[in-house]
Amino acid sequence: MSKFLLFLQYFDGNEVMKLKDLGNIPFTVSILDSIFPENSAIVAKAKRLEEAGEIVRLKRGLYIVNPDITEKPINEFLIANHLYGPSYVSMQSALRYYGLIPERVYEITSITTGLHKEFKNKIASFSYIHCSKEYYNIGIEIIKESRHQFIMASPEKALCDMMVYTPNLNFRYQSEIQFYLEEDIRFNMDAFKDFNVNILRECEEKGKKKHMISQLIKYIENGRYL
Repeated sequence: MSKFLLFLQYFDGNEVMKLKDLGNIPFTVSILDSIFPENSAIVAKAKRLEEAGEIVRLKRGLYIVNPDITEKPINEFLIANHLYGPSYVSMQSALRYYGLIPERVYEITSITTGLHKEFKNKIASFSYIHCSKEYYNIGIEIIKESRHQFIMASPEKALCDMMVYTPNLNFRYQSEIQFYLEEDIRFNMDAFKDFNVNILRECEEKGKKKHMISQLIKYIENGRYL
């Protein structure tokens, strides 16, 4: 018999519905305490639910309900926002989401004003890269999907982050940038016709690797014959 069926036998239907109502939003132990007020040992209860496979621990004190119960898919980007913040999903993760690079991404990368962090749980691996507060707020968007939303870099900011925060990457010439885009990350070059270069200019002004971002802007503008 599956753990899920064992769980249904052990708990009454009301408790199952309470877990289901949490949906696919990450929650803390204090939320469990609020929906199960009659249970005085809420930490022990969380541990039992985790051992039964009905909730998944994302990090210490943060959980998500098993999608077998909620019947809602888990959103890794939503989890990334909740794991550590303030943060927004960026770099390969965002570029793949927008369909700008073809490769599958195995780690969710975010940018944060906090310290560098890494988390690994049953859902995925998550990494967080530090940036300045001035740079952070440039070109980020709220993406709405179904009944939830998450914060992600715009395509322009995601590419800029990718180039700025990839170690040992600092191109001097537009030809190097073209090779990187076409060969290294296989970027969808057609997307440049819709790029907002003003976002890149602001990244150049307030971020790192200013010369390289300047060359990227020139490369995009030259290709669009602006």
